[in-house]
Amino acid sequence: MSAQHTTHAHGAHDHGGHDHHGDAEPHSSLRDYTIGFVLSVILTAIPFWLVMAKVIADRNTAVLVLGGFAVIQILVHMVYFLHMNGKVEGGWTMLSTIFTVVFVAIAIAGTLWVMFHMNANMMPEHPTPTPATHEAPAHSTP
Repeated sequence: MSAQHTTHAHGAHDHGGHDHHGDAEPHSSLRDYTIGFVLSVILTAIPFWLVMAKVIADRNTAVLVLGGFAVIQILVHMVYFLHMNGKVEGGWTMLSTIFTVVFVAIAIAGTLWVMFHMNANMMPEHPTPTPATHEAPAHSTP
């Protein structure tokens, strides 16, 4: 070990073995983890019950409701377990997350748009064959 590293490790910055380099970051408590856990269980149990009890009959409505619960659960995980807010690291963590979400949304929307239009505009029209009808020849009686 160099003399400079030894001085830094045991010199004026000695805090009794505790590392305080992340003081700007929030310190989590058991209360925060408990709140996050309870919310996660609730946000899992409600959609499970909605599907199993067949509460929502319309498929499109069910997809929207379940997707809403999924988005809310993602936010709960980001806040309570990943500790993301506008204060951590000067807001750069939140800014990079917003950028990622916007980028992924644009990529998914663009992919779906291209696939829809490729399907609608590029697929050849196939005429449906009409079934041949077998008519009995007309018998003429003299």
